[in-house]
Amino acid sequence: MDEITADRQGFDAPRMPEDAITASILAAVAEQRLPAGTKLGEQALSDLFQCHRANVRRALTSLAAQHVVELRPNRGAFVATPSPEEAREVFEARRTIERTLARSAIGRATDADIAKMRATIAQEVTARASGDKPAELRLSRAFHMRLATIAANSVLERFLTELTLRTTLILGLYNETGTTTCAESEHAPIVDAIEARDEPRLVALIDEHLLHLEAGLDFSRPATRTRTLAEQLTLLPVAE
Repeated sequence: MDEITADRQGFDAPRMPEDAITASILAAVAEQRLPAGTKLGEQALSDLFQCHRANVRRALTSLAAQHVVELRPNRGAFVATPSPEEAREVFEARRTIERTLARSAIGRATDADIAKMRATIAQEVTARASGDKPAELRLSRAFHMRLATIAANSVLERFLTELTLRTTLILGLYNETGTTTCAESEHAPIVDAIEARDEPRLVALIDEHLLHLEAGLDFSRPATRTRTLAEQLTLLPVAE
């Protein structure tokens, strides 16, 4: 089992129905199968996961605490729809956190860590070339989360877990291509800077990378056609 399959976005293996619902929704959001604004009906989720609506409510409450779901009075639960202002704040927060993580990681990274980061980049390139968008998204996020793991700051790692998910929603909403636009040409130099123990260059590269992602946002983009909830959560194909 490869690293990305074993740690699919860092979600714990489900133990209770609400864990299964939470893990499934988080994975679907992370792979842009579940776009912003999708209604998460309690009965639909109850039927899909064959559980009680109380389990669904607990899962949705947990997801709302992670800012992945919005609970709207008298309307129900929806996948969060970040506003343009919120999008800018998320990117600002990511730059702040990833700078700090980079400074910690550069002195801790081992040869094995660097090799794993390069392997992730290679897998990301392969996924992009084959048109496997879910894999590309998982690998791009895994690259950034690897930096947090190396830094060994569990609090900032939890913050980054949430922020990278929110970034995925933002890119799906406002990016012209709807993808991460993380390129090998941007990830590879970050690893080079870590290997060279060049902290100023590493911090500058991370800033440039995240600013590039943010610069690709178009807040006037129209909404695209969405899948049914079952399609989004179970990887069923979309009818054209």
